[in-house]
Amino acid sequence: MKRTYLVVLVFFTMIFNAFSQDRSSFKAGFIAGLPVGDAADVSSFSVGLDVNYHWGVSELLDLGLATGFIHAFGETLDNQTEFEDIQFLPVAGSIRIYPTYHFKFGGDIGYGVGINEGNDGGLYYRPIVGYNITGNTELNVSYTAVNNDATFGIAMVGILFLF
Repeated sequence: MKRTYLVVLVFFTMIFNAFSQDRSSFKAGFIAGLPVGDAADVSSFSVGLDVNYHWGVSELLDLGLATGFIHAFGETLDNQTEFEDIQFLPVAGSIRIYPTYHFKFGGDIGYGVGINEGNDGGLYYRPIVGYNITGNTELNVSYTAVNNDATFGIAMVGILFLF
């Protein structure tokens, strides 16, 4: 658990030190989704927070850091088998490509720290497609996955706000 706190502390220190950079953006919002594949057998629905900080490398490319929190609600099968809720804290590098002002695509890759007991976490990856509704609001669709011998995947929709 100490390792988790250390990773989170270093990550947020990097984010806050980066606020002095030009052409940077801090976004935070909410995500929700449905587990897919094997994850659908043990979970019914997922919600979470999405936080990222990007530096504008060019008008077409942003690089940054991403984190958040994902909570997947456990499923009950046949009124007998009950699965526990699953929680992850992603810590990842991030890339966004902007072919137009409104449309973007990219991805996050890093480590999904397992929060609940017995959850070791694993490789975290998240391809994403986004659309700027306004200059301060983004709607996105993504596939979020944490892989550690098995893949826990979620099809997600999110809304982010520029701060």
